Amino acid sequence: MPVLPGAEPFRHEGGEVGVLLCHGFTGSPQSLRPWAEYLAGQGLTVSLPLLPGHGTRWQDMQLTGWQDWYAEVDRALRELLDRCTQVFVFGLSMGGALSLRLAAKHGDAISGLVLVNPANKVHDPLAVALPVAKHFIRSTPGIASDIAKPGSEEVGYDRVPTRAAHSLRKFLQMLDTELPQVTQPVLLLHSPQDHVVPPVDSARILARISSTDVTETLLEQSYHVATLDYDAEQIFADSFAFVGRLAESVGREGAASGG
Repeated sequence: MPVLPGAEPFRHEGGEVGVLLCHGFTGSPQSLRPWAEYLAGQGLTVSLPLLPGHGTRWQDMQLTGWQDWYAEVDRALRELLDRCTQVFVFGLSMGGALSLRLAAKHGDAISGLVLVNPANKVHDPLAVALPVAKHFIRSTPGIASDIAKPGSEEVGYDRVPTRAAHSLRKFLQMLDTELPQVTQPVLLLHSPQDHVVPPVDSARILARISSTDVTETLLEQSYHVATLDYDAEQIFADSFAFVGRLAESVGREGAASGG
């Protein structure tokens, strides 16, 4: 299947500091593309992969599960680790959850995490029925484009495949037990008004991780896809400042280039 316009993966070869960006469930790289381009413009090496089953049509997601999505971001991370001296991982929604598992598994190889409205649990009360329902109901209404800013649209599916939702639920349950293994510096930005992932997920993550260098920021003007919403520029600037604080070479490169 052809990739939806705008949903293509993004890659930029920059300096010795790399950033991996992980998009969300039923979404695509389009939701993080402006963020990726901003970081590339600051001289960083940037990788924004397209998760398997995403960016085409929702039926393709029925054939994939969390192991496929995680394998893709793990592959992209290893490429960056081979290429860069320091690597950071950024994620939106399920992408934040994938980022947390990478941090739990790769330890000090990852220099820091930036999480935007990260997911910790599937809250739909019907989720407990997914193990059975997935055999009878192929999809449910979509969750894409929860954005406050008029005219801003997310390229994502208008349906949620139930098989994939069941896999996501199992992944988040497993990840919750792994959160104490996360020790890296964390910048977590979340929206008080989020119609997809409630703020309680961010609170749970902050309570479970072992990181001591933690910054929490509220995105007061944005909904779930905050990277395409009113607070996008704050996310971009704060995340780059976070990298700059933890990666000395970023400051040196910026000074050397006059930027």
